[in-house]
Amino acid sequence: MRVAVLTTSYPRSADDVAGRFVADAVEHVRARGVHVDVVGPREFRHYGIAYGHGMLGNLRRRPWLALFVPALLASFVRAARRVEADLLHAHWLPAGWVAARSGRPYVVQVWGTDVELVRRAPGLARGVLRGARLVIAASTDLAERARALGASDVRIIPSGVDLPREVGSEAEPPEILFAGRLSPEKGVLELLEATHGLELVVAGDGPLRRRVPGALGFVPHDQLQRFYARAAVVACPSRREGFGVACLEAMAHGRPVVATAVGGLRDLVVDGETGVLVPARDPAALRAALNRLLADPELRHRLGTAGRERAQRQFSWQAVTDATLDAYAEAIGTMAA
Repeated sequence: MRVAVLTTSYPRSADDVAGRFVADAVEHVRARGVHVDVVGPREFRHYGIAYGHGMLGNLRRRPWLALFVPALLASFVRAARRVEADLLHAHWLPAGWVAARSGRPYVVQVWGTDVELVRRAPGLARGVLRGARLVIAASTDLAERARALGASDVRIIPSGVDLPREVGSEAEPPEILFAGRLSPEKGVLELLEATHGLELVVAGDGPLRRRVPGALGFVPHDQLQRFYARAAVVACPSRREGFGVACLEAMAHGRPVVATAVGGLRDLVVDGETGVLVPARDPAALRAALNRLLADPELRHRLGTAGRERAQRQFSWQAVTDATLDAYAEAIGTMAA
């Protein structure tokens, strides 16, 4: 089986966080003996749109870059047509649009930002989703939204996670960790209001960075793992969330999560068992949940332990890769080796 992954985001180095979850999935599929080529921004001309603040963020910050989008897509299509593959795996709907013009069988995986983007023009997505052999969604919420856009055959396959061998020791005084993009939809402004006077570590970058005192910017993966290992609580206060990689990584580290009850976070956090769910856009409820956990080390330990067990049981890379290979085999009509 030969698979080509089409993506607009892929790490350029070991420390690059862009598209890291896509690269992790690729490496686990390759480890099963599948030949995987990656058609990413290094293989097509992206005109400075692909990296930095992400494609959508870059276009918002520099609208004139939209003039280059047709040329970018044309270059992407040419690169997809050159690769030899039995199946294309397109991450995000724009890459699905490219796959649909390649003349090859394809699956398309939706992650959240792409589905949100096409809400104003759903017709653009319908052709892509209906032309796919099947659609992969990272969460129940995304699967429902893909079906609403016309997808008929949808598989829910989350991102996977590696569990560290040991659970780290909390910092003193206890820290709250936020890891992710500093943008309105991630709820970082609500978090700032909720954590006034508390120990907050913010690992991330984005358009709101100037409004987030002490933000560290995007940090290398190994350093981020150390932040998870010492956190008392991890906050995931998104207004919307397709999946929730930071939430899952916190669970893998045995850290209790306070998350908003939106999107894919509802698949990850079992309220009162592995973490605490609160309403979105509600700083008071967020602060109450954080204070409750900060005041109760035993509760933090219980929720964190249960979250780690859930991550190992349902989100291991073995299970995720098994499901991905089954989807590939079904899509090309053959049995996986």
